[in-house]
Amino acid sequence: MKNVTTYRVIYGDTDQMGVAYYANYLRWFEIGRTEFMREAGVPYDRAERDGIFFPVTEVQCRYRRPALYDNLLRIETTVEPLSRVALKFHYWIGLEADRVALASGWTKHACLNRDHKLIRLPAAYAKGLGLGPG
Repeated sequence: MKNVTTYRVIYGDTDQMGVAYYANYLRWFEIGRTEFMREAGVPYDRAERDGIFFPVTEVQCRYRRPALYDNLLRIETTVEPLSRVALKFHYWIGLEADRVALASGWTKHACLNRDHKLIRLPAAYAKGLGLGPG
């Protein structure tokens, strides 16, 4: 499963040169991940009500070209299982108009309960995310 969403770079995302600040790419990863989970039928607010949390444990981002003020970005997100208790989301960010790549990367996430203990990803979540039969 792949989710595609868009985001327009706002003035507050940029520096005086009109170039997006590098840490904003991590926010855009989060936008992609949030929309992926919403589309999969397991949005973050449901997970939290169910006592399931997905903290980021590791991140990688490769910057290829700068995002500029007013660019319409295309954020593509996919997910893969890492283990029974961890997920890895992959991201590609490019220009919506011509699909020029701006950045790519991934985030690793643990699956925790309310007590911050590792738990197995529930079957219904695995199924919703396209990671298993559920």
